[in-house]
This record gives sequence, C-alpha cells and structure tokens, in this order.
Amino acid sequence: MKILFDQGTPVPLRRSLLSHTVDTAYERGWSTLANGDLLDTAERDGYNLLVTTDRNLRYQQNLTNRQIAIVVLLSTSWPRIQKHQDDIRNAIDTIVPGAYLEIEIAS
Repeated sequence: MKILFDQGTPVPLRRSLLSHTVDTAYERGWSTLANGDLLDTAERDGYNLLVTTDRNLRYQQNLTNRQIAIVVLLSTSWPRIQKHQDDIRNAIDTIVPGAYLEIEIAS
C-alpha cells in the first residue's frame, strides 16, 4: 500500500509499516497544501492512505467519493503512539479504499 503521512504524523511510525511504501507530505514538497488539495494530489499520485493527526479533517472536507482511505491518530505524541504501533499497523493493514478511521491513542 502506498501511504502518505500528513504534517504532524510522527515519522518514526514508518518503521512499523515496512511492508508498505511510506512518504511524508514534507518529503513530497506538499507540506504547504491545504487539506483538500493534499487529498486531491495524493489521490492523483496513487496514494491509498493518508495518515494524519488532524481531527478536524472530516468536518473541513467532503470525504464522500474519495478513493484514498484516511486514518486519524488522535494524538501527536510519539511516545504515546509508539505504544500503539501494533493497533495502528493492524488498522492500516485492513482498511479499505475510501474508509475513514480514527484511532484513539491512550496514554
């Protein structure tokens, strides 16, 4: 699966996703794109999944008819996210095109 990390998604998480291709918006030169433009660009470039920490994405964007799946991590804290890498990887491995999923990250 081709995965894009949005700004705020801790880059060390990519080490848990070795069976996938993971890029960051920053690496692609897309860090200044607004959410709608980022989703459009990612879909055009063949990304299957956006991983973000933006809780407001679903309220700011019309996600109907999107092909790209979206996983929202409900924390930006790497130490917290690190404890949930298995849950995150399992969610990513089973997500379907166009799905939207929020993952609670407890302390």
